Amino acid sequence: MTPTQPNSSNPRAASAHKTRQKTVLNDVGIRRALMRISHEILERCEDLERLYLVAIPNGGVPLARILCANLKEIAGVEVVVGVLDTTLYRDDLNTGNERPLLRDTEMPSAVDERFVVLVDDVVKTGRTIRAAMDALMDFGRPKIVQVVGLVDRGHRELPIKLDYVGKNVPTEAAELVQLRGERGGLEGALEVVVTDAIEQEGAR
Repeated sequence: MTPTQPNSSNPRAASAHKTRQKTVLNDVGIRRALMRISHEILERCEDLERLYLVAIPNGGVPLARILCANLKEIAGVEVVVGVLDTTLYRDDLNTGNERPLLRDTEMPSAVDERFVVLVDDVVKTGRTIRAAMDALMDFGRPKIVQVVGLVDRGHRELPIKLDYVGKNVPTEAAELVQLRGERGGLEGALEVVVTDAIEQEGAR
């Protein structure tokens, strides 16, 4: 007797392989969280002239710019904003024979004696933050380093603590959590989306 083959046209069978998405932070929620974080940064920074926001690309860049605008609105201070690629400093980099894709680093000045705030969008294992701290040392010796994470999804592999958190979002390790813009990339209104992707690689 020939075994029955699974019917790929069966809607039920097909739906088992579909991924589901849900928005855990919309643009309004993101901006509200960043305004709160801006006030918290101002409370903790004793010398605003030494404040230096350092964005981790790609998601940290628009967040750092929003924080910068908030700080100017609240305190009338122009904050230095840098962008720091962490790719070559990651301890879990596994590219085989392929060269890793590098992103732009734009650091307007050294970080010596600065109050540095690293800005990332989604924090999971802590390895990106650890790599950012290592990369930062190439630009001087900051007085203090603190970390902003818009979304903390847990699953730490390193003892990295966030100083400012937009929202704690419990997730499964295999889920994909992304900051996205309405016009593609990170342009326009922002949202944080969780994708139920059991077989998805590179979940952050």
